[in-house]
Amino acid sequence: MTRVETNSAAGDAAVLVTADEKDPAVAIVTLNRPAKRNALTVELKEALLSALEGVAADRSVRAVVLTGTGRSFCVGQDLGEHVQALEADAATAFATVEKHYNPIVRLLATMPKPVVAALNGGAVGAGLGLALACDLRVTADSATFATAFAAIGLTADSGLSATLVHSLGAARATELLLLGESFDAAAAQASGLVRAVVPVEEVLGAALELARTLAAGPTLAYAEIKRAVAIGAVSPLPRVLEEEGAAQGRLGVTRDHREAVDAFLAKRRPSFEGA
Repeated sequence: MTRVETNSAAGDAAVLVTADEKDPAVAIVTLNRPAKRNALTVELKEALLSALEGVAADRSVRAVVLTGTGRSFCVGQDLGEHVQALEADAATAFATVEKHYNPIVRLLATMPKPVVAALNGGAVGAGLGLALACDLRVTADSATFATAFAAIGLTADSGLSATLVHSLGAARATELLLLGESFDAAAAQASGLVRAVVPVEEVLGAALELARTLAAGPTLAYAEIKRAVAIGAVSPLPRVLEEEGAAQGRLGVTRDHREAVDAFLAKRRPSFEGA
């Protein structure tokens, strides 16, 4: 995979896509607007969506790491740009939710390969939504998190109404959305929102190690697992059982499954190819 860089016309917003030096099957997608704590402008959202579409379609990519530069992962919507949109036309100021946020979150959640968030700093508002749309999360011990929407007179977007409920339950999700109280990395780990808490300088390395493990695994099964969990979170048991049976049927005829069975019988490590 080659390095791709997407910059705004002003040069102050960018998304970088790079291959992991140790394992080129791992793509690193980096929000690169550190001076503004990776606040999301239209240009940055469009660049992020384009970058994610690219790694999703790239068959050589078997796992993805999403991270940011500077002291924050992402503080959500750029409010300066939002004020300009309100002043220009309040009736269309929120078109960005359907045009940008929804496709980004949907792609992160449904991408048929695992996505690990390397939270180098705080994740607030839509930034928290991006983090929770990923499959696994590693965070800096200094990071803090908040929903922040109610404080500016808004409800949640970027999928938080679902991801917080699925992760924490309705009562705690409602509390966080209504009060907007921040919580730290230790609380995030205790509640199961993040897998690991490490010093900030170790965040990317820890996330890459996790992504390398996933990239070497049965990626077709991972895609089915992501789909099954999404269905299971909102569906009655009969449909879940039906979907599980269909998924096992699809996976049962793959070379990866046969390889894993053969490797088990031969007492060796399987080699998965995503086929």
